Amino acid sequence: MSIIICFNNKDPKPWQETLQTKLPDTTIEIYPNVTDSEAITFALCWKPEQNSLAQFPNVKVVQSVGASVEHIIQSQDLASDCVVTRIVDNRLSEDMFEFILTGILSHLKRFAEYQKAQKEKQWQQKPYKTIQNTSIGILGLGKIGTHVATKLAQVGFTVKAWSKSEKTLVNVSCFYGNDGLTDVLQNTDILINILPLTSATENILNLKNLSQLNKNGYLINVGRGEHLVENDLLRLLNNQHLSGALLDVFRTEPLPENHPFWEHKNITITPHIAAITNIETASGIVVTNYKNLLNEKELINVVSIEKGY
Repeated sequence: MSIIICFNNKDPKPWQETLQTKLPDTTIEIYPNVTDSEAITFALCWKPEQNSLAQFPNVKVVQSVGASVEHIIQSQDLASDCVVTRIVDNRLSEDMFEFILTGILSHLKRFAEYQKAQKEKQWQQKPYKTIQNTSIGILGLGKIGTHVATKLAQVGFTVKAWSKSEKTLVNVSCFYGNDGLTDVLQNTDILINILPLTSATENILNLKNLSQLNKNGYLINVGRGEHLVENDLLRLLNNQHLSGALLDVFRTEPLPENHPFWEHKNITITPHIAAITNIETASGIVVTNYKNLLNEKELINVVSIEKGY
């Protein structure tokens, strides 16, 4: 039994080295350089090539190295007895909260505008908003979304959140279903998307939904690029219904050089760094699942292939 690492847009060597120290007697190889394809029982993946796992007929577990799994489910034709798992790490949740809080406060205090003014040597004071008079809507109440919503409420924001199923959080107004989505969008100053990508959530950040945000509303997308209808966002920014957007995820990554987002004055781009998987902490989760597979024990952080999360 051995492990294969199948990565795109991520360096596999540090993962191989870290896992090898924790599993010294295990063969850990990097795709496509494999000694014995039939010996592979565990695949560690990040955006694997289309159907790349088909050549490993004995794979029983496919482990994502991040919180998302759609890049596996949508690209692989998995056997019925194959299990997909993901990383659930408290460090990821806290990193995401810190990134989002930074983005919110930078927007409220208009730092981007002052940076531009500094370059032009302009001294002009601008009005700003405060935490207490800012309404935040959150799409997605998984582990990370719940952590972010709870922490933002503790900071003092008015927080609303939407999920597929009914949930309850302290000091957070929770909604679900189609009617609940409208409740979260309306009367909201800042919308934060932390949804998983499924057929039901794809393109959810569209003209109809984003138009319901308050005038001069702001979007933070740390979910997936496929959640956002890009031309709809540009339209709402250009007609000044939305004041700006912080985007960490995109339909094509890296973002193409000719993409209009690069040049838009009201869009802030970060290269998918809102919450980067920590190898040291996450590798422990991988090792646990691999050992559980060997010992026929229950796996952790298993996802529903049907639901997509």
